[in-house]
Amino acid sequence: MNNNELKEFLDFKVEEYENSNFINSDPIQIPHLFSKKEDIEIMGFLVATIAWGNRKSIISNGEKLVEIMENEPFEFIKNYCSHKNLKFVHRTFNANDLDFFFRSLHSIYENGGLEKSFFDTNKIEGLKGRIHNFRTAFLATEHQQRSEKHISNPLANSACKRLVMFLRWMVRDSKKGVDFGIWKSISPSELYIPLDVHTGNIARKLGLLSRTQNDWKSNEILVQKLRIFDKNDPAKYDFALFGLGAFENF
Repeated sequence: MNNNELKEFLDFKVEEYENSNFINSDPIQIPHLFSKKEDIEIMGFLVATIAWGNRKSIISNGEKLVEIMENEPFEFIKNYCSHKNLKFVHRTFNANDLDFFFRSLHSIYENGGLEKSFFDTNKIEGLKGRIHNFRTAFLATEHQQRSEKHISNPLANSACKRLVMFLRWMVRDSKKGVDFGIWKSISPSELYIPLDVHTGNIARKLGLLSRTQNDWKSNEILVQKLRIFDKNDPAKYDFALFGLGAFENF
């Protein structure tokens, strides 16, 4: 396919998958249980953090997080003090990690909130800088070294798939009923694709990516290609690439 044909194909697949039916099998359904901005972003962040492995397991454990937070995530975080009797595990993310995340979120909201923590200082360009700034703020709370693996670092060339996905949820327009569009301080034009096995493999099959690694450098290469198709909203193509891989085995 030439560029025009590829754009037409991907745009068609975006339209096919970016609709309210998408959320029925996706972890994004958990933050969709809420209407308050802070509740949505807290649950979105926590669910995105555990979004690896079996999707049914991710959703099930997302529901457990809602129960732990007594169906009021923001109120829970505002009033949180460290609890040693938390019971939670999702793969390598355990109760100690969750306690740290709760304590760090408490601190984040005492200092302006989750959206503000992704501020742009222009010291490091683009989304890489925003994620680095957030990671620095988040890790300022006392924690065990092991917990740092759950907050990926783009400066270490991590693809930061889960944080990139969380930002897509928060920033992209809500008109299709999937993403939320509740963060206005970040432009959709800044967003990247959450690069994983599905999106990476499909991008390579379509000639959008030649590097074999799913890392930050590949993120940058892929988003530059997708900005040719839509410079204002390149992350919309996540729906096409993921859908082709996860649902169609393209």
